Amino acid sequence: MSEATSRPLRIAVIGTGYLGCNTSAGMAEFGFDVIGVEIDEHRLKLLNDGKAPLYEPGLDPLLKKHVDSGRLRFTSDYTEIADWADVHFICAGTPQLEGSEAADLSQVYSVVDMLAPLLTKPTLVVGRSTVPVGTSKAVEERMHRQAPAGSAVEIAWQPEFLREAHGVEDTLHPDRLVFGVQSATAEARLREVFATPIGEGSPVVVCNLPTAELVKGGANAFLATKISFINALAEMADATGADVTQLAEALGYDKRIGRGALNAGPGYGGGCLPKDLRAFMHRAGELGVEEVITLLREVDDINQHRRARIVDLTHEMLGGQWIGKNVTVLGAAFKAGTDDVRDSPALDVAGRIQLHGANVTVYDPEAMENARKVRPTLRYAPTAAEACREAHAVLHLTEWPEFRELDPAALRGAVTNPVVIDARLNLDADTWRAAGWTYRAPGRP
Repeated sequence: MSEATSRPLRIAVIGTGYLGCNTSAGMAEFGFDVIGVEIDEHRLKLLNDGKAPLYEPGLDPLLKKHVDSGRLRFTSDYTEIADWADVHFICAGTPQLEGSEAADLSQVYSVVDMLAPLLTKPTLVVGRSTVPVGTSKAVEERMHRQAPAGSAVEIAWQPEFLREAHGVEDTLHPDRLVFGVQSATAEARLREVFATPIGEGSPVVVCNLPTAELVKGGANAFLATKISFINALAEMADATGADVTQLAEALGYDKRIGRGALNAGPGYGGGCLPKDLRAFMHRAGELGVEEVITLLREVDDINQHRRARIVDLTHEMLGGQWIGKNVTVLGAAFKAGTDDVRDSPALDVAGRIQLHGANVTVYDPEAMENARKVRPTLRYAPTAAEACREAHAVLHLTEWPEFRELDPAALRGAVTNPVVIDARLNLDADTWRAAGWTYRAPGRP
């Protein structure tokens, strides 16, 4: 690897989904020459025009900056990166395997099968994909078996901790860096790659491969547990007249607990947390660690129950009638700041209500196109105000700032029945009630 010392490192990023796009742009921002690999022609054209194939605040300008400068480009040809790059990052997706809770690792192994036969000299291949513990060693065996360079190709794992809607910030200024390595050489190379954030103070944890794999799975499992825990307390608040938002504030001051992710709502969703949690449970089952399965199964069940609770509350506020009722759903993305609708609580609730026979109209500032693909039978409106027209109930299910800024007095005249269900618990209850609305929020009086 020493030949790279006389020039900037060359970085290859294989896979340009959410993780790969942020990684490609971030590595270019760190000052490296970067080639991203994408086999989909439409996505490839977008990327080489400096446009991300997804919505993420700040990502398009960063891509455009470095594509225009020539520091970053994208290709579908693995031969362009094989012996060109000093470090290859695997950023392939690991969706849930159809018909199982296990992770589908076919994309990761496809990357290995395409890249390995082209590697003729020592290099470092770094996995960033979220994978079950033990995957890195399987990747290593597969790589060494197929690569002409054999064991001179070293495998490391460097899990990412990107939050959708904060991906650029988390890439450039990570709150921690985990290096799963097998040699001092690999550690030194990763410290070189991440010299900028390390210099800014990002802490580094150096560990072995299985620990690095477990860190990401463990972090997601704990986050899911924390979200489900506060949602379980919201049920207690409903039963007793307590306010779960004040309860969360008080709990958050305890340094052992912390305020982050302690927000009651419709539960977690998105393309990562639900499938990663289930894959973690599946792997625990393979390893015979039953206690993990028992705990996380309950976490997942609470999350699903939260969605059902919102549907039940809507039914109650509609006087026990679904047929002939118009329900507005504000939000389609699983969270604000993204167009990701995978396992979105908002669309799940909308779909359940529609199945009961109500007319459901959805509006979201960024996720409308993706929502239509997933739920084509729902109605969609061009604005929040239009979505609320003639509604018998309005559900606030994604916490976009635009929804918090709505004028309830102006909307009052557009709806048939002024009922708002604030499933995100961040509307101003007093303002909505003063404007003549019946305001309900699970976990708040």
